[in-house]
Amino acid sequence: MKDFQELSPPPDALEKGGVEVLRASVVDGAVSIALRRSFDDPFTWGVLLIDLARHAARIYALETNLSEEEAFAQIQEGLASGGSGDPEAGPAGSLN
Repeated sequence: MKDFQELSPPPDALEKGGVEVLRASVVDGAVSIALRRSFDDPFTWGVLLIDLARHAARIYALETNLSEEEAFAQIQEGLASGGSGDPEAGPAGSLN
């Protein structure tokens, strides 16, 4: 088996329990995703994705020369692109 560097579950999930809803990995330079529908309303996925984007922006601000605002703006551009790098293109890739 190849080396896989997974993250630890969040401390509050370990303390209180919960259900993993999303796992994303980079494999050969591409994103591989496993997820559960998890919510009754797709709107909640939008809330989750924005929260995820804000967490990512904070990490970029801590680990690079980008500010949190600059990182978040670039993340928003990526979301608008549909994942292709081209804002005019549609979604790319498939789900596992």
